[in-house]
Amino acid sequence: MSDLDKAIAQLRACRPIPEAQVRELCHKARELLIEEGNVVTVSAPVTICGDIHGQFHDLMELFRVGGDVPDTNYLFMGDFVDRGFYSLESFLLLLCLKVRYPDRMTLIRGNHESRQITTVYGFYDECIRKYGSANVWRYCCDIFDYLALGAIVLGASNTMSPGVEPVDDETEIEVCDQNGSIMSRFPRRRPDDSSQDQIQSPGGTAMDKTGPPGSGASGSSGGSVGNPAGAVLCVHGGLSPLVDTVDKIRLIDRKQEVPHEGAMCDLLWSDPDEIDGWGLSPRGAGFLFGADIVKVFNHRNDLSLIARAHQLVMEGFKEMFDASIVTVWSAPNYCYRWEKKCVLGTAVATVCVVFSRHVWETQQKRWRYWSHDGGRYAS
Repeated sequence: MSDLDKAIAQLRACRPIPEAQVRELCHKARELLIEEGNVVTVSAPVTICGDIHGQFHDLMELFRVGGDVPDTNYLFMGDFVDRGFYSLESFLLLLCLKVRYPDRMTLIRGNHESRQITTVYGFYDECIRKYGSANVWRYCCDIFDYLALGAIVLGASNTMSPGVEPVDDETEIEVCDQNGSIMSRFPRRRPDDSSQDQIQSPGGTAMDKTGPPGSGASGSSGGSVGNPAGAVLCVHGGLSPLVDTVDKIRLIDRKQEVPHEGAMCDLLWSDPDEIDGWGLSPRGAGFLFGADIVKVFNHRNDLSLIARAHQLVMEGFKEMFDASIVTVWSAPNYCYRWEKKCVLGTAVATVCVVFSRHVWETQQKRWRYWSHDGGRYAS
């Protein structure tokens, strides 16, 4: 067994690895991440996960239900640390898996992967408590600067995992418990076909589309908003008024502390809302953006969907704007305060969205994702 495999085994047991080993791990991870672009290309099937926030036992449950690495391909949309009791073990385990299986683990940056935020919301204090100094915190913060800002998932719209039986044509979303048993089924709304013929910018002018079909890249395209052959863009927070194409995300200098404003800040901090255009965010960073912004962006970049995290949704999964954007939350029993509300109010909390179950039939998109009823912690 290699030293890396031993570290993975130790972290899976929720035991921190020695400081010297953390330093070596971060050095290897930096060499790997520096070769990745701001937007990583990922091929389906892939399991896409939202915020973890140091909830290690829920992370292990996610692997149990969704499949372990490297058997399952994972994409985590940031906020690995802060608030939970086991930010160190959670982030270091994911980082070990990234180094061990680089093609099966994709990590993108969240707004909590920041020096300023982690000094306030718990990760810094956890490092001091577990290691007696801030060295490990510094090593991890250096890695934060090299995490990608987004990912493009290709082939998500026509992929089906082996052994998954299709359901009836009317069922578009299945909610399953931790054993994979179906708890409920319900339809997923799609825009009318007539609304997809042409889309206009917020200013009222017809929009040109850019990007080879389904690529989210620059070039000529014949796609449409909600294109079933389109790619899926994954970011932590949302969109930016300074970014109208995926290519502009690729041009950002990401190797820095998260700035207080600008495109990089917006991608990590912004939220969708029931407004028109852009609005000020109550978070004090990023923006609120409406359905018109999302549909124009998806149309221009030939995307079928934007997947993001960043916001607590009690169901763990929330679609907005005619299913053009979805929020995924992967930290049930959040901050160890929401168990009753999750169980009584919504019964379940999402672990992950599985794009391997993401198929199109007769212009209808079906999703399958697993859920469970909260983590079990020892205080």
